[in-house]
Amino acid sequence: MLQCADFYDAELSRHNRHLRAIAGVRRRDRVLDIGCGAGQTTREAGLVAIEGGVVGVDTSAEMLEIARQRCADAGLRNVGFELGDAQSHSFPAASFDLCISRFGVMFFADPPAAFANIAHAMRPRGRLAWMVWQSQKRNEWSGAIRHALAPGGAIPENAGKPFSLGDPIITKELLSAAGFTSIDFVEVDEPVFYGANVDAALDALGGLYMVKDALTHTDEAPDQALQRLRDLLEAHMTSEGVLFDSRAWIITAERVSGASA
Repeated sequence: MLQCADFYDAELSRHNRHLRAIAGVRRRDRVLDIGCGAGQTTREAGLVAIEGGVVGVDTSAEMLEIARQRCADAGLRNVGFELGDAQSHSFPAASFDLCISRFGVMFFADPPAAFANIAHAMRPRGRLAWMVWQSQKRNEWSGAIRHALAPGGAIPENAGKPFSLGDPIITKELLSAAGFTSIDFVEVDEPVFYGANVDAALDALGGLYMVKDALTHTDEAPDQALQRLRDLLEAHMTSEGVLFDSRAWIITAERVSGASA
């Protein structure tokens, strides 16, 4: 789990700086971080909101254990973590000035219910800054690894879930219905980073569930699938490491002023 946490933070390092800049955490903000994982974005918010505080929420107890330890190591006392699904988690009403998320809000079973629950936790005129993937076709990394491991294999039903908020029209309707206004989409054109070299990228990807699962269910020798994966990574090796093209949105919005909790 620690390897996965480190991989995701490194993978999204170029994206993270855009989210941090646009979120604009303030000194007195009370911040809610949805799908916080190992807590990188939560800690970064906590370093700024020193007179406020930050709460990170995630469904993975293992990731939250890492997040808590890293916060303790950093000496942050204004940051806390809660295990739960933000769709139904019991947040105190009208408690947060800012809600952030780095690729953590695309997986809800019931997005309207989830967004309404998050809105309930926001103060009137509270802000949100969520990073989500654009459409699947605009993200080269999606499917490339899966195809390398199992060419022509069936695509899992949940493969499109990371891109569920990629259509601005649909997403704006969902957020408007939940009680948000001033909704905007800022494009982020940055590659995802898989490793400093091919061996590092192959080692990192080997620890991911998607790769382990594909190798477990293949009918061919695993060495063949891994060689195709190595070939793919070599094709994406650059002077800055193994990079795959990607496109994301940072969604910004404001809780309707005067909304009831």
